[in-house]
Amino acid sequence: MKPEYRFEVSAPANGHIRQAEIIVRKSDTDDAVITTDKADLMSMPERNKLYKRLAGRLGFDADAISQKVEDCWAAAIQQRCAAPAGKEEGRRSQADMLVELVEQAGTELFHAPGSNDSEEYATIQVGNHKETWPVSSKGFRRWLARLFYERTQKAPYAQALQDSLNVVAAQARHEGPECPVAVRVAAQDGAIYLDLADTEWQAVEVTSAGWRVIADPPVRFLRKRGLLPLPAPVAGGSLDALRPLVNLPDGDAWQLYVAWLVAALRPGRPFPILAVNGEQGSAKSTLCKLARALIDPNLAPLRRPPRDERDLAIAAANSWLVALDNLSALPPWLSDGLCALATGGSLATRELYSDDGEKLFDAMRPVLLNGIEDVAVRPDLLDRALTLTLETIPDAKRRDEEEVYREFEAVRPGVLGALLDGVSAGLRNRPDVRLAQKPRMADFATWIVAAEPALPWPPGSFIAAYTGNRSAAHDLALESSPVAKAVLDLLSECGSWRGSATELLGVMEERAAEKVKRRRDWPATSRVLAGQLRRVAPTLRAAGVAVSFLRAGRRRTRTIVLERLDGRAQEDGADGDLLCFSEREPGEDG
Repeated sequence: MKPEYRFEVSAPANGHIRQAEIIVRKSDTDDAVITTDKADLMSMPERNKLYKRLAGRLGFDADAISQKVEDCWAAAIQQRCAAPAGKEEGRRSQADMLVELVEQAGTELFHAPGSNDSEEYATIQVGNHKETWPVSSKGFRRWLARLFYERTQKAPYAQALQDSLNVVAAQARHEGPECPVAVRVAAQDGAIYLDLADTEWQAVEVTSAGWRVIADPPVRFLRKRGLLPLPAPVAGGSLDALRPLVNLPDGDAWQLYVAWLVAALRPGRPFPILAVNGEQGSAKSTLCKLARALIDPNLAPLRRPPRDERDLAIAAANSWLVALDNLSALPPWLSDGLCALATGGSLATRELYSDDGEKLFDAMRPVLLNGIEDVAVRPDLLDRALTLTLETIPDAKRRDEEEVYREFEAVRPGVLGALLDGVSAGLRNRPDVRLAQKPRMADFATWIVAAEPALPWPPGSFIAAYTGNRSAAHDLALESSPVAKAVLDLLSECGSWRGSATELLGVMEERAAEKVKRRRDWPATSRVLAGQLRRVAPTLRAAGVAVSFLRAGRRRTRTIVLERLDGRAQEDGADGDLLCFSEREPGEDG
């Protein structure tokens, strides 16, 4: 009877069996009988020679020997793929398997528009729907680890997983197409898409013909942390169902609130900033939370103000709507940042763990603010704002918050459907709308006029409400600016004034009271005064005062000209212009 032998293949180098040793042991004693020299098992001729030598020494058929060695070879490869994390070659083999799993799953790899440091993404099939994740995200990492476990019944080692993600990211960057991604709301090919953020990754497609819920939107939506689902909208609902749930003082305020909601569902255009103020007990936060719940519900619906511009950029990148709660005042940097965010501008911050790297955010977002005092007081912010002042709710009319939210949840699907009706009407009518006079934020005003046939008020009434709100905003800006007050006071005695910024500051300081000059926003230098004049110029123009900057004389000295416009207030120019000054040469001011 021939003895039984057990065959072993030594651990191969480079993740493959090439220069491998074959060890033959007796099954009963485990003694090594034969240890071959290293042989290239990837070479068929060399393998055949090895099989014949082993068959001759052991007295077996060469075919039987080859079968035993082949079985050991396959077992060694599998064992090597699951080698401990401390063995470098095994990690590479697992990484190769992970990359192959990504390819076999039909994953769509792409990168976002931008330079070489823009992020890489993967669209993956999960059940009966598709999901889009950044390659570097926990979501994609966990999906890939699950694929590996389903295939091997083993967990991938951390380094192998990271190595495979590096390869996948490189493929997305250098081989994948460039495609935009979106959070909650996006526009493509004349349609607007609203991500419902449900478990099936459905979205609402809004066109000029209407809206519908679709299962596989063409837009690649991202699901950021804190994002909550919207209910499936219901056709035939009415915005009037929302009216009893918000404490708005009159019909004009109601129209402006609804107009902001409709504008927040139109991406790619400047957004008005909704600034809500009122005493304690006026339900400011409730009004803002309901607005957010209709557009972009989030685990943290209202947030405290960001500490710096980097935090503002992160907040805007991770949600569609930026909502800040219980503000006492806005520092200049935050006021400027919100202006850029609402009407278009880039926010840039230094990349962490980098000396010269930057993280860029270039997009527009709807902005929602509330506070007891008037939080939007700087002229450039007021110029972009819809300001709503709420009245205190009498005790006899106060309702439990739980009751309000319960009623809201009951009507939310219908209210959302009605808002989408307005968006569809805007898409349908926008090409035919022409305003006789274009106000500031003209694109927003045109959009709401186009949507008016589907909104709960008579056509044409929105412009009157918006004009009244802008007039109140100008009055507030005049009250808030000591420079504007000083200019109006100066021109009340003389119809015009001309001189340098230094001369104007001197005149203003002679006339101003001490308590006014001690204010933080009183200009300390002529340079600061010139900047404040530029900022407040639209408000002064609305009050009938023109501010011009020109250069005069041989030295081209910069001169400021203040002059009354016979009491005629002039609106600003086209949407998107922050300032409108004349840089005129001498002799051209006639």
